[in-house]
Amino acid sequence: MSIALLKPDNPVVAWWRTRVIATVDHVDVVEKVREDAGFTGRYAFMTLMSAGIAVLGLLLSSPAVVIGAMLISPLMGPIIGLGFGLATFDWNEIRTAAIALALGIVIAVLFTALLVLVSPIQNVTTEIAARTRPNLFDLMIALFSALAGAYAMIRGRAGTVVGVAIATALMPPLAVVGFGLATWNWTVFAGSLLLFLTNLITIAVAAAVVARLYGFGSHLSPQHTMLQTIVVTVALAAFAIPLGLVLVQLGWEANASRQIREVISSEFEGAARLSQVEIDYEAQPVRVTATVLTPQLRAEAEARATAVLRELVGRPVAVELEQIRVGTGAQAEAAQVAAAQASSATAANRLAARAQEQLALIAGVKGDAVLLDRDNRRAVVNAAPLPGANLAAYRALETRVSAGVQGWTVTLIPPVAAFPDIAVADDKPDADALATAIWAAQRIKLPIGVSGSGAQTVVDALTEAGIDARVTGNGTAPARLRWLAPEEAD
Repeated sequence: MSIALLKPDNPVVAWWRTRVIATVDHVDVVEKVREDAGFTGRYAFMTLMSAGIAVLGLLLSSPAVVIGAMLISPLMGPIIGLGFGLATFDWNEIRTAAIALALGIVIAVLFTALLVLVSPIQNVTTEIAARTRPNLFDLMIALFSALAGAYAMIRGRAGTVVGVAIATALMPPLAVVGFGLATWNWTVFAGSLLLFLTNLITIAVAAAVVARLYGFGSHLSPQHTMLQTIVVTVALAAFAIPLGLVLVQLGWEANASRQIREVISSEFEGAARLSQVEIDYEAQPVRVTATVLTPQLRAEAEARATAVLRELVGRPVAVELEQIRVGTGAQAEAAQVAAAQASSATAANRLAARAQEQLALIAGVKGDAVLLDRDNRRAVVNAAPLPGANLAAYRALETRVSAGVQGWTVTLIPPVAAFPDIAVADDKPDADALATAIWAAQRIKLPIGVSGSGAQTVVDALTEAGIDARVTGNGTAPARLRWLAPEEAD
């Protein structure tokens, strides 16, 4: 949209104005855009329904359900409205669309977070993981889809918007943002938020470009046009550069995965089969774990593969090969089935080892001090006294470990430390301090004495949670808790 190209005496511009722009009903298009851009009861309801369907489809890893959420999502309306507002410098339209969009985002994120909190399934499924690492291709999809959507809006091709809604997928990333918020998984939260913002900004910018091309904002000065050109360029570059870097990383990982498989396979004879390969690119060095079914064991295969891959990949690589000796034919097939069946058990063992390692590190003890119940997936440890750590800190440490080993019940038993004081206002104890006291009492299993203002209220709340507590004194200060010795409890 350079100023030179928009000069009236340019023959291309003249043809475009008389043969294309003149056929557009600008008033009707603006009315349709404004109708879909504002916040209404229908908009709020459809946002809630779309968000609910999206998060359930993501938790169930069902692409069909996720597509259903895309189809009924109303978020495209305010984003197109925002683009048209930018094209015409209509500040009322920009404000209306921005408010509707902001409210829709808040409603969707909070509602999906609530559904995840009450859901028994809180695992990162393949559908969720697919929306946590956007790249330059996602920006290009949003750009092409937005151009098609804006064209369809201007030319009255309403059916095209259905395909655009599926392609841009505005609601699923927002649902993943809610998932990340509910599970405190900030990697998921940040990745999906970046994908949503990529789609949002790209669609708005593309809509503004198409609107200007079709004569909306023709009253603007060349300075306004130059400002719009700068905004478009900066907005796209701001996302294109980091997303391009991610795309380069993904390409490198895909190439490295192929090389890793080829190198490991080349270390064994033709009858050998590569059954299981796991690659952790985040580890330093890159960790490769593989299972090979082979008629003949190769003692040096691991060392040779490590050396070759270090040269090919260009980064330090640690290769761990599990070689399973098998025959040929039916025997090899049976061994491969057995290896596949054992893969889940191997993954469970690795998760148990991670739980043990992290819990021992945080608790300040050796690994063998952590008690593991692999059948019931429980881990228990008595924490060593940590300098400056209070009960709230130990509780936060337990939460952190639990988040890293989903599916396991982690119990960190803190040392006998001082309780936080509990303020009582309107006969209601401070919720966080009370929760910390209940958490500690459930693990240390000693009775608690409470004194100070609101002592009886705090005792009632502790008793309701199954804690042995009693009033040991009154006063005007905030409720103060202390552990009772066995003789005091009698």
